[in-house]
Amino acid sequence: MTQTDNSNDIDCSYVPVPGEPHTVEAPAESRGKLKAGIVIFCGLLSLASLVAYTGYIAPNNKSDELYSTLKSHSNEDKYKTIPFRKWEPVSRGVSVGVSEKSNRMFKTKTNVRTYPWNNHMLSWQRTAFHFQPKHNWMNDPNGPLYYKGRYHFFYQYNPNGAVWGDIVWGHAVSKDLVHWLHLPLAMVADEWYDLNGVWTGSATILPNGELVMLYTGATNESIQVQNLAYPANTSDPLLVNWTKYSENPVLFPPPEVNFIDFRDPTTAWLTSQGKWRISIGSKINETGVALVYDTKDFKTFERVEGMLRRVQETGMWECVDFFPVSTKLDNGLDTSVNDDGVKHVMKVSLDEERHDYYAIGTYNESIADFVPDDINKDVGIGLRYDYGVFYASKTFYDQSKKRRVLWSWVAESDSEYVDVEKGWASLMGIPRTLVLDKKTGSNLLQWPVKEVESLRTKSHKFENLQVKPGSIVSLDIGTATQLDILAEFNIDEKAINKTRETNVEYNCETSDGARARGALGPFGLLVLANDNLSEKTPIYFYIVKGRDGNLKTSFCSDQSRSSLATDVSKKIFGSLVPVLQDEKLSLRILVDHSIIESFAQGGRTCVTSRVYPTKAIYRKARLFLFNNATEATVYASLEVWHMKSASKKPFHYDQMS
Repeated sequence: MTQTDNSNDIDCSYVPVPGEPHTVEAPAESRGKLKAGIVIFCGLLSLASLVAYTGYIAPNNKSDELYSTLKSHSNEDKYKTIPFRKWEPVSRGVSVGVSEKSNRMFKTKTNVRTYPWNNHMLSWQRTAFHFQPKHNWMNDPNGPLYYKGRYHFFYQYNPNGAVWGDIVWGHAVSKDLVHWLHLPLAMVADEWYDLNGVWTGSATILPNGELVMLYTGATNESIQVQNLAYPANTSDPLLVNWTKYSENPVLFPPPEVNFIDFRDPTTAWLTSQGKWRISIGSKINETGVALVYDTKDFKTFERVEGMLRRVQETGMWECVDFFPVSTKLDNGLDTSVNDDGVKHVMKVSLDEERHDYYAIGTYNESIADFVPDDINKDVGIGLRYDYGVFYASKTFYDQSKKRRVLWSWVAESDSEYVDVEKGWASLMGIPRTLVLDKKTGSNLLQWPVKEVESLRTKSHKFENLQVKPGSIVSLDIGTATQLDILAEFNIDEKAINKTRETNVEYNCETSDGARARGALGPFGLLVLANDNLSEKTPIYFYIVKGRDGNLKTSFCSDQSRSSLATDVSKKIFGSLVPVLQDEKLSLRILVDHSIIESFAQGGRTCVTSRVYPTKAIYRKARLFLFNNATEATVYASLEVWHMKSASKKPFHYDQMS
């Protein structure tokens, strides 16, 4: 059922968006009577997900306290406060040659004091329709593919705790990328060549339908090598059992790179000579490089002279991805396509800053060379997939729907101590389709897969709401914990015309967030806000009129006042977003408990945030429009859907029959 509100005279408070960044105890929560609306029961009580595993438990030689304090909490003590305590942040992953897996917010801090969380708050943080296992740590997406009517998703997983370590491959399958069946572990660390970790890898489907998986193993001496695996039973659509090639490893680090800087093989693409080609990330000194290898059988490889790409001062390249995009069609392309009407995309994950960068350009197969269209937007220094918490992404070609789908790891932004208390850490972003933006030709468009819309339930529609400068408008939709929001904004042309031109540039990350006021911004939505706005996460546009008279638009997500907790990261994320002539400003926001995914202008600029409110949870989560500009009146039209929870089921071996 759709509720439409065509009025433009909703009561609003004419005050600037309030509040300094929170560093002290919470103000008293408003006890006013809540408006009638839909109540969406969420958190753990709405999830029936269980994860089935084989009996594998890796040897656990970790001695730090986090491993010994993992707890499970009963419903009886959900309001019991986790006591204040001080803890020392621990670096994870770097010493064995992968990117830092601890929250970098605490990198230079010692004796961090935790917020007095309780289990009621922590249970709310678990998502309802994003992918995550029931327990423990998860990071990079691995080898996603579509096989015999099912989507397969593998991921880095620690079966022994909610922090990074003892990494093996988790595995789940789905028929729609929304509802998941969790399967036994796909591959574990049981051979000398992967004894210290079964790390990231990629799947390649051959023309005859056979499937091969290449992955990085950390040997018993922590040398990074590449290994081959394949399904034990190709007729099994669930691909439950996997076999490692008896002659592994198939690739060792070349002499010019460090033995801990050689990882994450790409999906292979077929060359015109009938060979399969892959790329592997590395670095030489501080120059990020993508090495290239050819093979006929995935067992014997030959090094291709040169590099697919190298960029100075970008450091180690992890999780390299390389694929074609069409300049004419709106569908995705198989990884091996290389003909007229095709551009190529190269993406790298920068180990040192944990962001995913991409470049669009031209691939010369004969010399295995990629050249970006714009050298100022080269790999590692130009465009990013996402300007928030988003890393180690991986695409695959979905041959069933002729689309390219993007997966990403979304890490936590709280303390490890709290992750251990709640018993899990990290999740995956909603899978996104990815195409070339035909209007600009210079960036990609990312959008949640269509199947996510199957979770939409009751909607609320608002047309042409007037939001005057300095005002906040409450949207009466009920509980706002699980939402899909589409919105468009128009700005008063008179305000634009009289706004002075300036040389001042706006930067989301160095600004004061939604609190800082300009003539033409900020304006947008306050999500996961409570009634008195002591907690809120603004998702907003900010417009600056340059000296040339042109408008520059930034799209930002402000976590600085998202939580009263003191032991969570509260940064401001965002970037410029291209807005073409006669385009309305548009955004889409997916809200799912502790994750907010935002898409501006059809997905030209995307921002993913992790937030940890203490008050704006369960029935107290609200949604508001706001306009903190000093001059411009904004007119907003939007539709808001409540979202059901996705099913996440355990596996039983009789399902293989």
